[in-house]
Amino acid sequence: MTFAFYLFAISVCTAGFMVVLARNPVHSVLWLILAFLSAAGLFVLLQAEFVAMLLVIVYVGAVAVLFLFVVMMLDVDFAQLKGELAQYLPLAGLIAIVLLAQLGIAFGAWESAEGAQALRAVPLEQQTLNTNAIGLVMYDRYILPFQIAGLILLVAMIGAITLTMRHRRDIKRQNVIEQMHRDPAKAMQLRDVKPGQGL
Repeated sequence: MTFAFYLFAISVCTAGFMVVLARNPVHSVLWLILAFLSAAGLFVLLQAEFVAMLLVIVYVGAVAVLFLFVVMMLDVDFAQLKGELAQYLPLAGLIAIVLLAQLGIAFGAWESAEGAQALRAVPLEQQTLNTNAIGLVMYDRYILPFQIAGLILLVAMIGAITLTMRHRRDIKRQNVIEQMHRDPAKAMQLRDVKPGQGL
């Protein structure tokens, strides 16, 4: 257990550094996938299987693969982009210091809940699985907020599609209904072409 934790932790840290330091963007995405998989392993060690599977399916299976396709398909001059990186290094260092200070404050004020230790002492046979517990809470106690959130996302998606959709008149569009109701007698004309003559 301890060996697996240190293995996944070292893998996450190493992959995170290599995402930033790798010269090839394709290699950066591959290191990012390794970081996601290692983080999923840490979640499995914490008995958060549901979150681990979400991390693998959503981030590795969708986001990282999308990044990989975009990086491989777009012809971007990454050498020129990295040449302009030097002028942003002071700002990036300042942001990194602020983030590290916030993480230090958060971990310094960390306190375990009162019943956390008692819950850890409960035998495994009496514990509810994480996926079952999340389902019971989400679809029982918070079913109305869950449905409202889904409805809001649906309305936002339809609104975004409506706002970005533009009908241009200078583009030829296919009218399926008109093609289906076309009269073959009016759509084509038969000509009797004699040998040696053109149309």
